Amino acid sequence: MSDLSHPPSLTAPGDPAAPDPAVSTTTPPGADRREILGRSPNQLAWLRLKRDRTARVSALTLAVAGLVALGAPLLGRLTGMDPTDKFVGRLNDFGMPIGYAGGISADHWLGLEPGSGRDILLQLVYGLRTSLFIAFASALLASFIGVAVGVLAGWARGWLDSAVNWLIDLTLAFPFLIFALAVIPILQDRFYTEREAPPPAFRVALIIATFGLFSWTYTARLVRGQVISLREREFVEAARAAGAGTGHLLFRQLLPNIWAPILVTVSLNVPQFIAIEAALAFVNIGVTEPTPDLGRMIYNSIGYVASDPWYTLFPGLAIFLLVLAFNLFGDALRDSLDPRSTR
Repeated sequence: MSDLSHPPSLTAPGDPAAPDPAVSTTTPPGADRREILGRSPNQLAWLRLKRDRTARVSALTLAVAGLVALGAPLLGRLTGMDPTDKFVGRLNDFGMPIGYAGGISADHWLGLEPGSGRDILLQLVYGLRTSLFIAFASALLASFIGVAVGVLAGWARGWLDSAVNWLIDLTLAFPFLIFALAVIPILQDRFYTEREAPPPAFRVALIIATFGLFSWTYTARLVRGQVISLREREFVEAARAAGAGTGHLLFRQLLPNIWAPILVTVSLNVPQFIAIEAALAFVNIGVTEPTPDLGRMIYNSIGYVASDPWYTLFPGLAIFLLVLAFNLFGDALRDSLDPRSTR
């Protein structure tokens, strides 16, 4: 009679699939156990983002642009110049920079502005700072309004949800750029007369408010849909059954689960605001003098395109690279946060 307490092995001794008794199946004490541990969705998204070459290059470009913008005052101290300084002595009788390629020299690495004689490098660096500040502030304001409205509509539903949807459809019916062209001068005339020059900070704040108050609709619609899909999930019902209040359900249960699409929306709104702000400055409704601005540099260079193309090239190239890097990084971030992505 066979011993039932020790059943016979179903694998032949010479079978490659048979475990070798001499090999231990336990993990050695010094081995790294991180490879066999499960990863959270955030860790998986971070790994996918790090492996994306496009994301790395665009992130490096944005990091350099951010450091240059933050270090604009330091560059001014090192060069001993201010972006508003005018070097008219280096212009000829026609107001054109003296020298090669728009007056490029050891003192002025990118040359001088025709007509005004200001240093293009300092105008470019400070203009980059202005564009990034307006774009980020506008994106944060639009996201804050959109998240608040979307969460409120998705959670309350009923007549409030219908009113919010009607407001979103009404806002989307207005062409944003045309609306901004009309609203900004009207609001400025409301506070200042034609004889009063508004301070540059007022125009910057007005642009940020206009961008934020009329660009929250896409975020609100996205958040509303996410809240509606999550509010009936098991973890929300469990928290509600445990006696959790509305604030806990919204800020501790729902918002942590929808931060990924909100982050992607912010990353894609920033380049849009950079381009729109440059377009407003190009039609002379953006940031006013003496605040440096990339779009206004292109606007000022229209009359010198044939005689000094470098003046147009530098700010145009800066806007192009900035918008391209933000768009590529936003696409890579969206792919990395998508659990169905194969990248």
